Amino acid sequence: MMNFWFEGIAAKARGLFPGMMVALLVALAAQFVAEHYGAPAMLMALLFGIALNFLSEPGPTAEGIGFTARTVLRFGVAILGARISVEMLTSLGWGMIALLVAGVVATILFGVIFARLIGQGPRFAILTAGSVAICGASAAMAIAAVLPKDERSERNLLFTVLGVTVLSTLAMILYPILTNALGFDELTAGAFIGATVHDVAQVVGAGFSISDTAGETSTLVKLIRVSFLAPVVVLIALWWRDPESGAGEKRPPIIPGFVLGFLVLAGLNSFGLIPQAAGAFLAKLSSWALLAAIAAVGMKTDLRNVIQVGGGAIALIVAETLFLAGLVLAALVWLDLLAVG
Repeated sequence: MMNFWFEGIAAKARGLFPGMMVALLVALAAQFVAEHYGAPAMLMALLFGIALNFLSEPGPTAEGIGFTARTVLRFGVAILGARISVEMLTSLGWGMIALLVAGVVATILFGVIFARLIGQGPRFAILTAGSVAICGASAAMAIAAVLPKDERSERNLLFTVLGVTVLSTLAMILYPILTNALGFDELTAGAFIGATVHDVAQVVGAGFSISDTAGETSTLVKLIRVSFLAPVVVLIALWWRDPESGAGEKRPPIIPGFVLGFLVLAGLNSFGLIPQAAGAFLAKLSSWALLAAIAAVGMKTDLRNVIQVGGGAIALIVAETLFLAGLVLAALVWLDLLAVG
């Protein structure tokens, strides 16, 4: 029995090894360019990964790339909690927490209203707006699981996942440039990125391309947004009940395990229970895990697929993204002016 178990693990590892090694090699190349030419390592890993998109197609590397983009990413974010403390959370202030709540609510309401104006359905609006407002692809899958199913459900979910991934990729490149042009300090830049970029991977990439402080702040702000997924999904499930859905159907967890891992480590670090050497090791391990994961995310991103849906759907998700960015930007500028005043 034990031999059979070990053989299964070995077979799984052999399937993952080629793709994981490709992602690691891309991460090493990105780090080399960053150290020798001053380019952001995260951005280089993403761009190198996009150039190698063909490796994510069915083949020997596809499984490992998918595992790196999903599981290694979550692992990297979880152990990143060892660098976070309650002190950083309190530095954000209740104003930032209120802004995040307002951003989620306002973006979903905007999505529903704008979708009606351009002839898109309310369920599709909830799906896209919830994904934009909370946590991208993870939110899309969780929200789709509680929405009533029809013949367009799978297509809508696929488009939403692709859409938020593409827009997050663009945001990862453009938002750090925007925050620099606006003269934001590291904390404000991290807060803006964490409050606006859809997926965790791109939040991490954008934040750490600015600085460690911006990266840690953006990750913390993003994970606060992720925590809103639970109440939003519960409210959607209560609003839209599908009596024909199978009670035994497996659904994705409302709050991902990596978020809980992040919070546990952040709590331990806040109480000084993580030794300095262990914290430094986890921080380094997290950096490499996230760099490899960003490379894998790039390999899985095919920008051509997004044009296969209608213009109205594209307009909706782009408008929701711009609305959230504009709302957060205006609020941060206003809060900064109040602080100056």
